Amino acid sequence: MKKSAASPGESASALISKRIAELGDWRGSTLARMRKLISEEDPEVIEEWKWMGTPVWSHDGMICTGESYKSVVKLTFAKGASLEDPARLFNSSLDGNVRRAIDIHEGEEVDAAAFRALVREAIALNSAGRAKPSGAAKSPTKRKSSPTSATPRAKAKSRAQATPRAKPKLRAKK
Repeated sequence: MKKSAASPGESASALISKRIAELGDWRGSTLARMRKLISEEDPEVIEEWKWMGTPVWSHDGMICTGESYKSVVKLTFAKGASLEDPARLFNSSLDGNVRRAIDIHEGEEVDAAAFRALVREAIALNSAGRAKPSGAAKSPTKRKSSPTSATPRAKAKSRAQATPRAKPKLRAKK
């Protein structure tokens, strides 16, 4: 697939529209539909163009990316592992601790209400993260060190010195 060439003055929204037009098949219409659902759910969403041609939607942090491949349109939610997904839209990247993705194949249609709920929840999660007080606002607490406490590195070194290494067992060649 040919990547869109970014002109210096083109906005991210224009580049995303250009990508959708370039796709010109089911992938373009799928990406356009998902983009529309995101912007309907959050009129203040920020569209970005990152990583040499990936559409990104953000609000107080990344909501999701919209990638198009030969046989799939992939919507990856940056904090998807932290989102409730009662409709089980997430069907890809399920093993990770942070991201989750929705792979949409030709002929498939994502439930609009369930997708909008995921977008809404991702925005709420991002906004909640922004509302927390920064580390500078908290009063610093200094940990007192006792003479018996040691750093993990020192403890490991001490164990290594105290425990003699066993010599590897080698087989004789016949």
